[in-house]
Amino acid sequence: MNFDHSILTLILLTPLVGAAVLALLPEREGQNLHAIGALAITLLTFLLTLHLPWHYNYSTPAGSFQFEQNYRWITSPAIRYHLGVDGLSMWLIVLAGFLAPVGVLASWKTIQSRTKLFYVLFLLQQVAMLGIFVALDLFLYYGFWEMSLVPMTLLIATFGRTENRRRAAIKFFMYMFIPSAVLLVAMVWLYAKTGTFDLPVLHAMALNHSIVASPKALLFCSLAFLVAFAVKVPVFPLHGWLQEAVSEAPTAAVMLLAGKLGLYSILRFSFGIFPEQSHAVAPWLIALGAIGIVYGSLIALIKSDLKKLASFSTLAHVSFVVLGIFTFTVAGVDGGVFQILNESLVGAALFVLLGLLYERYGSYEIRDYGGLASRHPWMVTMFVITTLAAVGLPMLNGFVGEFLILSGTMQSVISHHVLWTVVGTTGVIFSASYMLWMIQRVFYGSIGHRPSEVHGWDLTAREHVELWPFAVLFLVMGVASPLWMKAIDGFGAPTAGQTQEQTLNLNTLMDAVHNGKATITSVIVTKEVR
Repeated sequence: MNFDHSILTLILLTPLVGAAVLALLPEREGQNLHAIGALAITLLTFLLTLHLPWHYNYSTPAGSFQFEQNYRWITSPAIRYHLGVDGLSMWLIVLAGFLAPVGVLASWKTIQSRTKLFYVLFLLQQVAMLGIFVALDLFLYYGFWEMSLVPMTLLIATFGRTENRRRAAIKFFMYMFIPSAVLLVAMVWLYAKTGTFDLPVLHAMALNHSIVASPKALLFCSLAFLVAFAVKVPVFPLHGWLQEAVSEAPTAAVMLLAGKLGLYSILRFSFGIFPEQSHAVAPWLIALGAIGIVYGSLIALIKSDLKKLASFSTLAHVSFVVLGIFTFTVAGVDGGVFQILNESLVGAALFVLLGLLYERYGSYEIRDYGGLASRHPWMVTMFVITTLAAVGLPMLNGFVGEFLILSGTMQSVISHHVLWTVVGTTGVIFSASYMLWMIQRVFYGSIGHRPSEVHGWDLTAREHVELWPFAVLFLVMGVASPLWMKAIDGFGAPTAGQTQEQTLNLNTLMDAVHNGKATITSVIVTKEVR
């Protein structure tokens, strides 16, 4: 076995072993032993994840996985230890590796009590995220999916900022756990019909129409998968947990909270195992994505709490991704995957900055601020850069993703693409409105009463180290997006091309039937192409 054949296991084991080591270390007041240990572990994990893009083979056939490990784990039921990455998951793994040390640095001063518990839970959450991105066995994936729920719930309940934290944690847990139970039932049913949990096998069976079940049963099974993932995203109107969880969660936890896991799972499992069923519900998801963009943006416009504003901004941005991927166009899918990375980076930077404001002034209320630009020139610089990336300024990363998504929506043959493109485009305008309004209220104008009472400080050296990598990535991903798209397109092009082909053939046949011109030949030709 060479390094390529074991790298995914090493990436998983490093934070897992690190969490076990930190759990054994004594906790002493006034020492940052656990923070230092967590930083070293997360940096090592991040370095391991960089092996993937460095050694990734960009010329492999579509639908194949790299760095695979595939071993029999349990004979009956047939469960395998099957790991692998492709153009969809590779950059998400690197993203998870990058955000972890930033999360540790963001918690350096804010977490002063029960540090052992915090960093152990944080590392376990990272293990769960990485496991979700690399697992190619449904049962193994479900284990990591459920594992991601427990540390996050405990982080919110234990380290939330107000007395409402336990209520927020319970609400988050119930929103996630109930759909996950239905997801497990759907996985077991699928295993009973196919005899396998292995994703590549299930994908091949789906393409060959060899999953023996009625169309209605497959549709219900696909909906069980989709709802569980949609709650995690969250897709409008399944966002009831988002505001409270974001408001209460510590900065390091909220950076990992929304978007990535649910959107990845839709692309990997809903599109991979249920391509026809995903196409059938696509018009509804396109509509919900467009509505979610406008709804999240309008609610963000009226929020006076910075964290609540950011939570609805997150809803609007993940809705943009939903709109893109369900167009089933190459531009839409590629832009959606790229926008997952963008939303995660911009959201993480914004929450880190909001955490720094709270650390200095103890408030998230916009009306408490004002006139901070003269006092914190470096902080306002980072806020403005992050805001411009969020609103999609050309040459920054957000522009590339939004442009591709809107282009893909215009090309879609599935639904009323022009209508939803117009609705989605309004989100770009609203996003600029509430983000720039927030910058104006917090940093410009007359000094607010909170800064008058408390003299804050500008960015420290540690905080510069946290934030400047984000600023660099915003620019590099905006001007050199092909570096990322080269791998992403290996997933997006075949995913969109296959579904578009099915859609065009199906539409041609349905038009012929509607006009009374369908012939046996047209039916046979359509079936053969499919």
